[in-house]
Amino acid sequence: MSDEPCRFRLSGAMVFAAVAFLATNSSATVTQLKAGRLLDPRTGNVLSPAAVFIEDNKIKEVGSPSQLQAHAAAGAKIIDLGNATLLPGLIDSHTHLFLDIIVPPELEQQRHFNGLFAPGMLLAIIESPSKRVLMGAQFAREDLESGITTVRNLGHSGIDGDTELRDAINAGRVVGPRILASGRKLITRGSYVQNLNPALADAILQQEFLLIDGADQARQAVRRNAFQNVDVIKVTADENLTVAELAAVIEEAHREHLKVAVHAPDKVSIQTAIDAQADSIEHGNEATDAQLKQMRDKGIFLDLTPTFNDGFYLKITEPSIVISPASRADAVSRNASRKEHYDQLVQRVLKSGVKFAAGSDMCWFYPGKSRGQASAETLVKLRDAGMRPLDVIRSITTNAAEMLGWQDRIGSIEPGKFADLVGVAGDPVADISELERVQFVMKEGKVIRNEFK
Repeated sequence: MSDEPCRFRLSGAMVFAAVAFLATNSSATVTQLKAGRLLDPRTGNVLSPAAVFIEDNKIKEVGSPSQLQAHAAAGAKIIDLGNATLLPGLIDSHTHLFLDIIVPPELEQQRHFNGLFAPGMLLAIIESPSKRVLMGAQFAREDLESGITTVRNLGHSGIDGDTELRDAINAGRVVGPRILASGRKLITRGSYVQNLNPALADAILQQEFLLIDGADQARQAVRRNAFQNVDVIKVTADENLTVAELAAVIEEAHREHLKVAVHAPDKVSIQTAIDAQADSIEHGNEATDAQLKQMRDKGIFLDLTPTFNDGFYLKITEPSIVISPASRADAVSRNASRKEHYDQLVQRVLKSGVKFAAGSDMCWFYPGKSRGQASAETLVKLRDAGMRPLDVIRSITTNAAEMLGWQDRIGSIEPGKFADLVGVAGDPVADISELERVQFVMKEGKVIRNEFK
């Protein structure tokens, strides 16, 4: 029997496959983005003029407009931003989308343990979870509109608020940044609140936290968060948390392929996090030179949070509550001391060679600011501590992507990565405050905001 018909059928199949391939590719959304400048944070190099070829949600090619025009797909959508500067989408590696703490009056603060924060947190826990998640969705969108295309939400979202919001955003039901969700924060009893009604205490705490009391319970807490499909584990280290307990958390989390971020502001908690081999230390305000060296040698990231640097307390309180002259004078004095200390910390971090990123730690009601505006203002405060603008940009792009373990997806404008880009009118290396005035935002190839039209 001749094999000619077989060859014909094979040829027909190949033609059909080719047509299907072309049809599939022709349906792809293709965009060419042009701008006067494009900054590569990793090298500091600037491409001018610049073009980015985007196919669906990924970056396909980066080069000059003339280079990309030579093989740009017919029918590609052209977005011309004129003289704008393009940067990678910004990353806020420490935020709290489900909190909006209004600072209570002075006397109310004095009546409670952790009086600045705990009353507002307790209200968020006991009020409607539906109300809370809708607020979180609003803040997520406001972050995205300000150029923050990825956030790491580190606790205070109820049992599943951030995982569900993440999934809704990923499914396209809600507009917001890419979220790394942590679920409930792991704490020891008494970390945030004390003296609750014994009949209600456990029920309240379980809505927000997973309690650690021994290594076995630490492992179980990780497993419970893993059941909620979290992206990262958040732990608060205090004087009651042992190295063995934290090490158990980290070992179990790593077994689940999850990184562990440890809230550690003071020397004791920082050392606990170092000894237990945390992936990142959040805040680290009292880190010594010896501890910074240990962190560097072990590859532990320091996630700087300059939230209360530069008079933040008065900015969020004076517009809404009465502050006595004595308290205001005390706040001004403490701010000067805090700023001096934080400036020194940042300089020591830069000299130490430790890996660092930055987060806003934003959970506060900031009168007159959207959540995105408040976050962006906070992220650039490292400039006021003497950090070069390019290093500030790295802390919220390339460095942050590496800390999150997502350096293959975000943090730079390179082929194969998500098409997350922001545009500003000026030069952010010359004036980092340009990042507070983002005028163009694209996430995964979709334009969220464009004021350059």
